[in-house]
Amino acid sequence: MLQLLTQFIRHYLLAVQFFTRIPITGKLAEWVGFSPAMLRAGAAHFPGVGWLVGATCAAVLWGLVRALPEVPAASWVAAVLCTVFSVMLTGAFHEDGLADTADGLGGSMNRERALDIMKDSRVGTYGALALVLVVLLKISLLTMLLQIATLPITAVGVLGAHVASRFLPLFIIRSLPHVGDTHQSKSKPLADQIGNRSLAVATVWAAMVFGVLYALAPGAPWWAAALGAVLALGYMWRLLKRRLGGFTGDGLGATQQVCEVVFYLGLLLAWPLAAVS
Repeated sequence: MLQLLTQFIRHYLLAVQFFTRIPITGKLAEWVGFSPAMLRAGAAHFPGVGWLVGATCAAVLWGLVRALPEVPAASWVAAVLCTVFSVMLTGAFHEDGLADTADGLGGSMNRERALDIMKDSRVGTYGALALVLVVLLKISLLTMLLQIATLPITAVGVLGAHVASRFLPLFIIRSLPHVGDTHQSKSKPLADQIGNRSLAVATVWAAMVFGVLYALAPGAPWWAAALGAVLALGYMWRLLKRRLGGFTGDGLGATQQVCEVVFYLGLLLAWPLAAVS
């Protein structure tokens, strides 16, 4: 039992190290270790990383709203700074994937050329537009949530969005082949094997967050937020399969960003049906 718990913690910390800028160094990093097999096992904890990122972002949002003067602009400022914090915490890991994916798919209809463009570290027109539009949309949706819902509902919504958007891309890994640079890609180890056990652990992480959402705000339309994120996953799955024949690490990052935004959008679209005051 102790060995299983130790393994669980090591895999979780490796996922945190891979997807955030939270420092795991020195003796702790030596204890955690690294191997492609461990990274594959760490895939089970991607939604768990969402718990960490989402909870800290929600706390930042909560603190800012409470600290700022009670004026209409406060919700905009809080949404912007919450987004800035999330980017700093993750090192814009997923945003980078969004930009590269937009550049590749927008820059060429040819599969091989699109993959080559995605490897280029420079941001092009399509990538810049995608980043600006998605970040603006994310800030606007968070602001609207703060204006029409309560602060607690918005805060737990941020938590739910970060967890769900890191859970759903696992189905792309599970169902599509990896088509990136197999020698240099950081996501390649994930493509070798995503087993039932890893998916089951990830599902538990995701199920727990929805348990929290319904426990804290049972009248909010969380079903619509989840449905929106699932539809966004379906769109990205079809896009990556049709244009690339599989997924890349950048494609997974883009999927996370799209699912996060549409989670908020689904919640807002169904808000007139909400049974909360």
